[in-house]
Amino acid sequence: MKRSLHQSTSFKSLPSALSKRFYIASGQPPSITSTLVVLLPRQPAEAAVLESAEPRPLPDALSRYLREVGDVPLITPKQEIELAARIKSGDQSARDHMIRANLRFVIKIAREYENLGLPLLDLINEGNIGLMKAVDRFDPAKGAKLSTYAVLWIKQQIRRALASQGKTIRLPVHVADRIYQLTQAEVRLRGELGRDASDEEIAELLAIPVSRIAKLRRASLRPSSLDAPIGDDETSTVSELVADENAASPFDQMLNNSEIKLVRELVNKLPRREARIIGFRFGLDSGAERTLEDVGRKFKLTRERIRQLQNVALRKLRQMMEQPSARASVI
Repeated sequence: MKRSLHQSTSFKSLPSALSKRFYIASGQPPSITSTLVVLLPRQPAEAAVLESAEPRPLPDALSRYLREVGDVPLITPKQEIELAARIKSGDQSARDHMIRANLRFVIKIAREYENLGLPLLDLINEGNIGLMKAVDRFDPAKGAKLSTYAVLWIKQQIRRALASQGKTIRLPVHVADRIYQLTQAEVRLRGELGRDASDEEIAELLAIPVSRIAKLRRASLRPSSLDAPIGDDETSTVSELVADENAASPFDQMLNNSEIKLVRELVNKLPRREARIIGFRFGLDSGAERTLEDVGRKFKLTRERIRQLQNVALRKLRQMMEQPSARASVI
């Protein structure tokens, strides 16, 4: 029996395995094509390793991996410069060392993008792609630390993944970025104000029109399957609870049927020509309404004359409808 990849791949060889797109997990297939480090939210035991708002249980393999990530010592600025020089000369072990030492930094950034459309697992995978790109391009001679340089690559990779994979309908990258900024602004203002911020307050902070806020919120909505089960027993689906806005209620249907029946009875009390004109114009017989021109050709009369006869007939119908006996028959 084949061992799962998380059993056959050691942590020390992790960056090389990442480059070869190995999948470190419980043996389940990846949900994105670029498979890298697989991490999930930590347990309380990892509080000293990673910051997290709410601890949640982890599979054993992932929990063990988190502990291993936390055991990797951070590198000093001097070591960072030395490793960068070795990487530039083609030293693969130096590249591996640099990546391992910054894996926890990726996890911290990935958590900022939770609940925006992709699981934390996929966010970390994408973040590690960005980290490797940053390590390959890092030049300490430009005066920046790797963490400062890498954060741009990591966030860019995560945001692109959110834009292309986070929604059923793909969003442009700049729209996905705006949605992220909107979410962060809402969190920040809620902390500062002690309440949910208004659209006007959010728009002022982001320096965008208020109307743009509603559009971004609509764009951030995620479609739900009509076949998705609901309820504790999951015997019902969403489609069974979605109302048909175009369908009339049983009472309205009954009322409409009664009204149509009454109108036909009253129309039959009109003079024959007027009754036929009303019937043709409003489709009381065939269900198809006809124009004044169509009815005029039928009676060999002008359009204006048909309109006059129609108005006369409608006034008579209105008067008949106002009679108490007519209203009672509808009820």
